[in-house]
Amino acid sequence: MDKQLKNRYIPDTVFAPGETLLEVIEDRGMSQAQLAERMGRPKKTINEIIKGKAAITPETAIQLERTLGVSSDFWNQLEANYRAFVSKKVTASLI
Repeated sequence: MDKQLKNRYIPDTVFAPGETLLEVIEDRGMSQAQLAERMGRPKKTINEIIKGKAAITPETAIQLERTLGVSSDFWNQLEANYRAFVSKKVTASLI
């Protein structure tokens, strides 16, 4: 086994990016509806992201950066890490 993989930390749980998004908007005293309005996105889309039913796309990450001041790189990386974690769990359950 490759030494890099052997010593790598792999968490048991990863939170969906929507949970972080909810924390950020609540910290700013903003509702989902207000965020949707400021981003020019449907309320349903924001709610689906928060519930983990929809992914944060690169375009959405840029809109979040412009609206919330949190780097699009942060949102993109959070989404990528979450999707990779979910994929590994699904693959592991198939083996």
